[in-house]
Amino acid sequence: MTIDRPADHYDDDGVLKKKHYKRELKRLQEELVKLQYWVRDQGLRVVVVFEGRDAAGKGGVIKRITRRLNPRVVRVVALGKPTDREQGQWYFQRYVEQLPSEGEMVLFDRSWYNRAGVERVMDFCTDEEYERFLEECPRFERMLVRDGIVLVKYWFSISDEEQERRFQKRNEDPKRRWKLSPMDLEARARWEEYSKAKDEMFAHTDIPEAPWYVVHADVKRHARLNCISHLLDQIEYEDLTPDPIELPAREDRGEYERPPIDDQDWVEARFGENPGAE
Repeated sequence: MTIDRPADHYDDDGVLKKKHYKRELKRLQEELVKLQYWVRDQGLRVVVVFEGRDAAGKGGVIKRITRRLNPRVVRVVALGKPTDREQGQWYFQRYVEQLPSEGEMVLFDRSWYNRAGVERVMDFCTDEEYERFLEECPRFERMLVRDGIVLVKYWFSISDEEQERRFQKRNEDPKRRWKLSPMDLEARARWEEYSKAKDEMFAHTDIPEAPWYVVHADVKRHARLNCISHLLDQIEYEDLTPDPIELPAREDRGEYERPPIDDQDWVEARFGENPGAE
């Protein structure tokens, strides 16, 4: 999928202007709806993995992908800390439970790659567990692909300077401060260790059957459009969007009389006015 890039669509800093960004995003979201119909009709099983630095914009891309889609077809998986029971399981087990059935697409907002990233850097796993993961992960993913699952993996790459700017912005905004977790602060202090862990992870898991696709994420608008358009290119689909239907006429109310509306507890109309009627 090719997107035209006229020079006048960009500002002086080379960032796509807001109105053009919104137009392209709307177009891509319409294509995602077509893809959704195709996945459902063809019984496809699609897994999309989103990994990358903290504050790299993974969540923002996921939100733009799912905004117009049916959550029964496209769902997001963002697992928290493993329970005591899960810690005693095969490492991949709790992720296997989240894999799609026929006609589903699952977006992993972080995935089994936690072991190669945060768990490795923060010493949440042993050296033996880490080495075993690097050995088993390619086998696990080849098994998924051989079984017919479409597996797409994205790594969101962000510069040290841009990540710091976003952390500072989160800290200054009460609406975003919840995003600045203790783990984020620790990651901020361990930039080089995370870089080394990412390089080692790529060396073992960037395989032909399931390659890593790197998204340059310093500019959010560009990252969102680039990632979505690339995802659409990974699956050949046809437009199965149904035609508009003719809505049936509404039934006559007959002798129905609504009870007095004053008997109901209305939410206080702090904005506008309560209708007082249907």
